[in-house]
Order: sequence, then C-alpha cells, then structure tokens
Amino acid sequence: MVYAMETDLLNIALFGITAQQWCIKNPTLAGNMRDRANIHQLVCLANMESMNTQYISEGVSLMKQLQN
Repeated sequence: MVYAMETDLLNIALFGITAQQWCIKNPTLAGNMRDRANIHQLVCLANMESMNTQYISEGVSLMKQLQN
C-alpha cells in the first residue's frame, strides 16, 4: 500500500494525475502514462524516484516528504 501511495505521489507531481485516472481518461491506449512520457519527464521521474528511495530508507514519512 505504501508503494502505491508513493507512486501516486510521484505521478501527481510529474503528470498531474494518478495512474488510475490516466487509465480512465485513456481507455484505448495500451500501456501506461510512463510509457508515453518524453525523455525530459523520464529523467525527472528517475530523479524523483531516487530521492523517494532515499527518503524511504531514512524512514522519512510521506507527510514529511510532502513538506520538502
């Protein structure tokens, strides 16, 4: 459950919507929104995921992450 919340947080920060919302808006497209991301979005996402992994390993709560 924590992973899903973290993933949704990153998706909202980068794409403005959750994966579920994207699927509802794009029922005819195969894959997911990350499959459709451009190179700049993918680089940002990789950096955000790296930071998020560090926060998790340090035990930083989701609420604290949102404040940073």
